[in-house]
Amino acid sequence: MISFFFTNLASETNILGTLEKHVSVIIPVKNGANYLREAIESLKRQDVPLEITVVDDGSDDDTAAIASGYGCVVLSHPVSKGQVAAKNTGLAAVKGDYVLFMDHDDVMREGALKALLDSIEAEPDVSAVQAMVKDFVSPEIGSLPGTLIRPEPYYGLFTGAILIRRSVFDVIGPFSESRMTGEIIEWSTKMEANGLIVKKLDLVSTDRRVHRSNFGKTNRGTEFKDYASILRERLKMVRK
Repeated sequence: MISFFFTNLASETNILGTLEKHVSVIIPVKNGANYLREAIESLKRQDVPLEITVVDDGSDDDTAAIASGYGCVVLSHPVSKGQVAAKNTGLAAVKGDYVLFMDHDDVMREGALKALLDSIEAEPDVSAVQAMVKDFVSPEIGSLPGTLIRPEPYYGLFTGAILIRRSVFDVIGPFSESRMTGEIIEWSTKMEANGLIVKKLDLVSTDRRVHRSNFGKTNRGTEFKDYASILRERLKMVRK
C-alpha cells in the first residue's frame, strides 16, 4: 500500500506563500508504533513548511496507521528491506528542496528545523548543515545497565541532525543498499570526494532516544563489518 498526503503545509503554517522552498523529512521505520507519535509531533511543532514521509519497512504493528492518522505521506514495503533501502525509497519520492532523515524514536527540539533551514539558506555554497544530538534514556525503562549514554551532545548521526539540499543526491546518488548500516560514513565520503561542503553548527537539534531495541545495538556485528568495508573504500579513494 502506498498513500500520499502532505502535512504542515499551508493549512498548518502561515509562512509559506508558495511551496517553492520546503523540507522533506523522511522517517524509515519498522514496527515503530511505540515511539512514532512523539517523533511526528515534534516535527509538526517546527515552524517551517515541511512534508513528513514515513517509510514503513514491513511492519506488522500499527506504524502505517499512526503515520496516516497524522497526515503523513506513507510509503510501504510489504517485506522489510532494511533501513538503508527505506531511506532510498523515501528519497526517490520526496520533492522538497531540502531533505532531513529522522529515526522514529527520536525527538526534534522546538525551533531546531528553522535554525537548520535559516543556516543553509543563508549560505548558497553549503550543501548541508549538521547539528548535534543528545542521548536520553527512554522514560519507560528507567535505566540501561551496561549501556554507555554519552553525557554531552555530539555530531555524527543522520537522525534529525543533518539538513541536506535535495540536489546533493543528484550528484552523489542514493545510498548503497549492499550494506545494512554505515550510510553515514558512505555519505560523508561521497560528499568529500565531490567537494561538497558540510557546515557544522553549534546547535543541538534532536534528542536521541536510547532504549533496549535500538538498531545500533541489535545490529552491532553487521554495523562493524559495514564500517570496515566503507573505510577500506575510503582509503582507496584517498590513495587515488
